[in-house]
Amino acid sequence: MSKISFIILLLGLYAPSLLQAQIDSSLFKRVENKDSLKNTMNMDAVYNRPMLFAGRLPVSIGGYMEANWQHIGVDGVSEGHQFQFRRFTIFMASTISKRIKFMSELEFEDGTREISIEFAALDMEFDPLLNLRGGIILNPIGSFNQNHDGPKWEFTDRPISATQMLPATWSNAGFGLYGKRYSNDWMFGYEAYISGGFDNTIINNEQGKTYLPATKSNADRFEESLTGHPLYSGKLAVRNNKIGELGVSYMGGVYNRYMDEGEQIDDKRTLHVFAVDFNTTLPRLNTFITGEWAWINVQVPENYIQTYGNRQYGGFVDIVQPIWRRSILGWDNASVNLACRLEYVDWNVGRVQETGDNIGEDLWSVIGGLSFRPNSLTILRLNYRHQRSRDFLANPPVMLGGFSFGISTYF
Repeated sequence: MSKISFIILLLGLYAPSLLQAQIDSSLFKRVENKDSLKNTMNMDAVYNRPMLFAGRLPVSIGGYMEANWQHIGVDGVSEGHQFQFRRFTIFMASTISKRIKFMSELEFEDGTREISIEFAALDMEFDPLLNLRGGIILNPIGSFNQNHDGPKWEFTDRPISATQMLPATWSNAGFGLYGKRYSNDWMFGYEAYISGGFDNTIINNEQGKTYLPATKSNADRFEESLTGHPLYSGKLAVRNNKIGELGVSYMGGVYNRYMDEGEQIDDKRTLHVFAVDFNTTLPRLNTFITGEWAWINVQVPENYIQTYGNRQYGGFVDIVQPIWRRSILGWDNASVNLACRLEYVDWNVGRVQETGDNIGEDLWSVIGGLSFRPNSLTILRLNYRHQRSRDFLANPPVMLGGFSFGISTYF
């Protein structure tokens, strides 16, 4: 189905609801998460979004958008002013009956160049600590993959470690269990899923290196697993309202097709990803700190060249400091924030076999930011990035730097 046909079909399915909602805009009401904010965790991000419903319509709707301007140079050479419409995302949710609900997330990237269903799952609650989820799920590796909405972040770009080392936003068809329990200031949550997963493109791609995001280009993964094995992913998290949240997660399985019609055609090769994430708010200063770090191990064939590494690691830390919160230009609860992001990725951990020197293929960057939030749904953000990246032989780094400005809002 072409992209245009897909859009027409989508509008056709939801046009009756939208037309009825247009009869009287006063029918719209904002739906907030039933849990209070202090009782939410990263695992709740898929439902912890502002939604609108109209009258007795069975479907609530919401979404967000992102648009940017940037002027970036590489080793002093720039392509000038660039304007980008990064994302337009639609949420649709429905409470089907008691303890049965459905949530979906449809994303249009770079205009309509890429259209993807990032989440579309049915949840059945048996107990707060035992819930079944099935459909297209977001694998819970780290925190950003599930908590990726643009208006939540102070930066125009998503973390490099989450999108170019880990494959965020990473979703697959699958099933699993999740649950949460809290007592006073303490909360505990878990998720465990089996799903479709990676394929051989992680070591056979245009990047010429071990690159997990390459699998995202395989749209067939939502209906067929080439390996015949599930991808296992799970997470344990604990939160204290006065301290913050800490999560540990795992994702792994077989990534190559090693059997064909009952005959072995290759060795079975696996990958394993471990991640830790955290967030906290410092008392008095209200400084918000969040980040994640991941380690990747991939079984690479021995006959592959060294640019395909079997170990990777990296992560990011965001620090956001509110400096002004008051009524500004008629917005009652507006805020101005300073922000800083530190990030690092090593795509090939090890040494060059011939020389014993450390392999390069790494990157680090520092991003400074100033943001303005007229309300909790909308952000304007100005960033400056300073980035250094090295090639496999650790030659002098490529320098990247420049400014970007962006807007993002829920609707």
